[in-house]
Amino acid sequence: MTREYLKKASLTAKSNATETHEIVKSILDDIEAGGDAKALEYAAKFDQYEGSILLSPEEIEAACALVPEKLKADIRFSHDNVRRFAELQKSTVSDVETEITPGFVTGQKAIPVEAAGCYVPGGRYSHIASAIMTVTTAKVAGCKHITACSPPRPGVGINPAIVYAAHICGADKIMAMGGVQGVAAMTFGLFGLPKANILVGPGNQFVAEAKRILFGRVGIDMIAGPTDSLILADRTADAHIVATDLVSQAEHGYNSPVWLVTDDRALAEDVMARVPVLIADLPDVNRENASAAWRDYAEVIVCSDRAEMAACSDEYAPEHLTVQAEDLDWWLENLTCYGSLFLGEETTVSYGDKATGTNHVLPTSRAASYTGGLSVHKYMKIVTWQRATREGSKAVAEATARISRLEGMEGHARAADVRLEKYFPNETFDLTANG
Repeated sequence: MTREYLKKASLTAKSNATETHEIVKSILDDIEAGGDAKALEYAAKFDQYEGSILLSPEEIEAACALVPEKLKADIRFSHDNVRRFAELQKSTVSDVETEITPGFVTGQKAIPVEAAGCYVPGGRYSHIASAIMTVTTAKVAGCKHITACSPPRPGVGINPAIVYAAHICGADKIMAMGGVQGVAAMTFGLFGLPKANILVGPGNQFVAEAKRILFGRVGIDMIAGPTDSLILADRTADAHIVATDLVSQAEHGYNSPVWLVTDDRALAEDVMARVPVLIADLPDVNRENASAAWRDYAEVIVCSDRAEMAACSDEYAPEHLTVQAEDLDWWLENLTCYGSLFLGEETTVSYGDKATGTNHVLPTSRAASYTGGLSVHKYMKIVTWQRATREGSKAVAEATARISRLEGMEGHARAADVRLEKYFPNETFDLTANG
């Protein structure tokens, strides 16, 4: 099998990355030490905003009133789809128990975390859908407190549509604060908020680095890099649609990789000719992002057959994976590494990003090789429990004592010993490690 690059990326998602760690660490340390006042200083500096930090019910109502009814209907449609899919996901996790040995019962229990912090980007683009994706899943999971945090625009505040989406999806508090300071405020429990148990949602490199540094003292959905997308296409694919889909994802940012993998060289060349034309027709900011992403990060790869195409895709482990090829069931069966899969021309990453119900917070930078995206499960702790009768504990105590002594953990062994002595005073047990 062969693999030919008609276009090879000159950069990767990690190339020329700004060294943000020290900057972010310094800001986090400052805010943790200085509390609300220091967070407000950074908000004034970076957000250039001095309005309300936590929106009042009246401010939420006023923002919602600014959202056109048609957009409200679209947000409600998306919210309903995301909610129903999240409820389906939740139904796959249940509390269970089993009698592991006679008289000894073990079990599993799913418990939602108390407080979730949902970051909603609002800089280059206003990510209305991110409010829907993150807040809705937290609500369905059963989190008792949900904070939605989004960067305000100077003199304006949070985009009203983001406020509306966060509100109808179930946010308990909506915070007008962006970047590291917003993440810090949710983590440290500033402005009267409960300390977040988990932080979720996409963001720029500073937000991503803040989540990475804070991981451990707070849970996170994932450490995310620039969004990426791969399309698998054969001779049956429509070159115009393939090119349009590639461009639609390249507009995310200057460093957002898009990849085309095909076994049809003519299709590859046709798509490569169409992409620059489609990019040139975008609005200014979108055009600049897509142009840089296509120039520096995009790849077009010709493989010998579909098996090699699938192997190539799994190696890249894309965040978004689209298949525009024959025999969709074969691809569904054989592809194993992706954040979310879009089968057939009739669906597209944009659908998943906005309205189909599957979550758009997904693993990037090949993290799909070991994890999936945001779901209700991310907000839930799967914990275990056990209980036993005295007779049921006998065999377990004997095995525990002997294994512990073999390991050299005498204290563990004695915790078993004392129970055997108490529960079965007239019996003798061989609790030595050898013999």
